[in-house]
Amino acid sequence: MAEFTRQRGKRQEDGGLGSVLDLLLANARLVLGVSGAAVLAIATLAVKRLIDRATSPRDEGDPKAEQKTLEESWQDLALIKATPKPPKKQRREDLSEPLLLPARVPAPGEAHKPRVCSAPPETPRVKVSPPRCLTLQEKLLSHYSSRLAVHEAQASLAPQLARSICTQLQNFLRSKCPELPFGSLFLSGPLLDGLGALAADHVHLMLPVVLDATLWSLIPGEDTVVRNPQYWLIKRTDLEYFPRGRSPWDRFIVGWYLSSNALNETLHKMLVASINWPAIGSLLGSIIHPVVASQELKLEVKHDQVKLSITLFPVVEMEDKVLLAAPPEGLVENLWLESFYRAEVSKVEELDAGDSGARQHCLRILNGVFKSHPALHKLSGSPLTHVVLHLSATSSDWAEESLADRFQQVLEELVGYLEKGVLPSYFNHKINLFCELLEEEIDEMGFVLYRAISEPELLLKEK
Repeated sequence: MAEFTRQRGKRQEDGGLGSVLDLLLANARLVLGVSGAAVLAIATLAVKRLIDRATSPRDEGDPKAEQKTLEESWQDLALIKATPKPPKKQRREDLSEPLLLPARVPAPGEAHKPRVCSAPPETPRVKVSPPRCLTLQEKLLSHYSSRLAVHEAQASLAPQLARSICTQLQNFLRSKCPELPFGSLFLSGPLLDGLGALAADHVHLMLPVVLDATLWSLIPGEDTVVRNPQYWLIKRTDLEYFPRGRSPWDRFIVGWYLSSNALNETLHKMLVASINWPAIGSLLGSIIHPVVASQELKLEVKHDQVKLSITLFPVVEMEDKVLLAAPPEGLVENLWLESFYRAEVSKVEELDAGDSGARQHCLRILNGVFKSHPALHKLSGSPLTHVVLHLSATSSDWAEESLADRFQQVLEELVGYLEKGVLPSYFNHKINLFCELLEEEIDEMGFVLYRAISEPELLLKEK
């Protein structure tokens, strides 16, 4: 009964409140207009909901009801905050005045000074220029200058350090092996000759092996079991007249041929076990380690400003051939690899001097990009140089302004050679510079370069 009375009293209060609100809303339209009445109605409705929930009993034992009440309260508060404020009606004392003039009437005798409405200071607008699309030419030059160019200190320190090591090694060989007529050691490689990427990280150390031409002759590799014209055999001749021991190099003969493997093994033992590299390194302010596990004759040099890898190559020059003691992998031990590096450098320099071309610049960029790419690193060096030389026979415009066109054209030429699986040497068309690549490697290289023809920028991205 008490509850019913309380509910009934509440309804009466609600009825009285409702009558007052209805009367207020009815007159609001006349006073405030349609928009003002709408605003007042929304606000009144929200306040009424808050009063209803404040006077209504709570279900203490029902957490869902409490949660619902809380959510409705947040909704009503949001409704009140979201209610747009009615625009203030500007009062006009004189209908002849513009609406923006002040409504205050100036006092008698007061000079009528027009009010200057100062506009709020505008935030300075920063003109955002659209990103500039770089051309391939600009991207290549930027890539070269930012990633491939060598610091001047490193470019001068690395050869100087290599020459010092070269001198120490030369003195050791003359004192340790005075009977072997080694020639004077000299440096070679991209850092000195300018065809590769300008990275001060690798130098070739060439060790001339001086042979008596009357005791040795060359056998073309295509006449041997390997059938590869890029490899040669160095045969000992006239043993019936000049028996073994007449030549100081006879100690490296295997099956009547001068063995590149036997010579490399002897030099490897000297580099690893006989030379006091810690003392030499201390003298040069460096740490020098021979690479024990490598089949190549390699030294790793660490200096405060540069890290250098030096590879030693015994080299034979006979009959206008330059042969390196770098046999192919496998059971064949006696073969010597014909090197065209000296001829490549000379020919590219000659062509650039003839037409003021940018072949060397293009090769530096190509070698730098390919050397750092996991799928294309085997194409860096000699293969790229031969492609450029082939291309020079058909494309005469090698000016600096045509660098991007020539770069893209080299990619197209390489794809064509990879499709055939054959890249003929510029100096000997019988030699296929792709002969040691696996079919899977050729397919992967062709796929990467085929995509790069339409989007050369893919090759310039970080790996």
